[in-house]
Amino acid sequence: MARSSTTYPPKWKSGKTTVIRIPQGIAEELLKIARRLDSSPKFIIREEPNALILELSQPRRVRYTAEKPVNVSSVPHRSPFRYPGGKTWLVPYIRDWLRSKSQPPALLIEPFAGGAIVSLTAAFERLAKHVVFCELDEDVACVWRVVLNGHAEWLAKQILTFDLTLENVRKTLENSASDLCERAFQTILRNRVQRGGIMAPGAGLVKNGEKGRGLGSRWYPDTLARRIREINRLKDKLTFVSGDGFALIEEHKCDGDAAFYIDPPYTVAARRLYRRWKIDHSRLFSLLRDCEGDFLMSYDNTVEVAEMAKKHGFETSPIAMKNTHHAKMTELLIGRDLSWLQDKH
Repeated sequence: MARSSTTYPPKWKSGKTTVIRIPQGIAEELLKIARRLDSSPKFIIREEPNALILELSQPRRVRYTAEKPVNVSSVPHRSPFRYPGGKTWLVPYIRDWLRSKSQPPALLIEPFAGGAIVSLTAAFERLAKHVVFCELDEDVACVWRVVLNGHAEWLAKQILTFDLTLENVRKTLENSASDLCERAFQTILRNRVQRGGIMAPGAGLVKNGEKGRGLGSRWYPDTLARRIREINRLKDKLTFVSGDGFALIEEHKCDGDAAFYIDPPYTVAARRLYRRWKIDHSRLFSLLRDCEGDFLMSYDNTVEVAEMAKKHGFETSPIAMKNTHHAKMTELLIGRDLSWLQDKH
């Protein structure tokens, strides 16, 4: 017997619905679950052998101050990438920024996504109605295209079955990928076995690694496959754009219901960390000044960046973080109105 959730008013808050055929005997129980999901803004699907486990949960409240770095172990790690300059530590700030609004933004736009932890968090935790994220680097873009466009399971299985030896790693990375899927796998592998997750030319392979585990110190096949599958299940909430982040901002700059999270290649270290690192920082500030929607930028804390922010009438706040070597540093948050941040300090 076919039953459709669209026959039960009100329509689900989550947007699109899909008609499926199920046995009549379990229809009412499934509808109860669906209604509960719709009333709960937070849920996760956890994979176990031969089963999918649905869990209703609230993300743990993470306390932070401007002087004390966020402990990244308190934040869910969603991305398959180990990204230099990744923003897992910033997630509690992103939550507070988006929740400070009267309602979730219609769009969260991340023009320089990289590992896309902010976009993924917003999608998983329903902090925005839809998420659009963009990446210019062709290799990184391949991964997102594969995960969100029908080949996630292939990539997950490839990761699970790969025999991680030095010989296999070198052979895989030296070969020319024959298609998009193989290139995506190469990218994930390179990201996980090169030092610091750096994929820029000249980056070497991990030698000793964490706890002396060498190449395998950052290669977690089960975890990576699970993350890829979980992201794929949220593909209706995610739109990936392969290309220029500036063009994406231009496209949506008149959209007052959009919110922009901006994490560009930084002015100091970008050259050695990324393949695509050159951007016009002055143009970026001017473009955001003209946007109708709200925005939040994270930048390296330099005099030049602070002066650009002041020139454009933006507020700034230094916040503590730790780099990949666990050294304490500060980064600069920039926005039109950071009062939500002051309330948390």
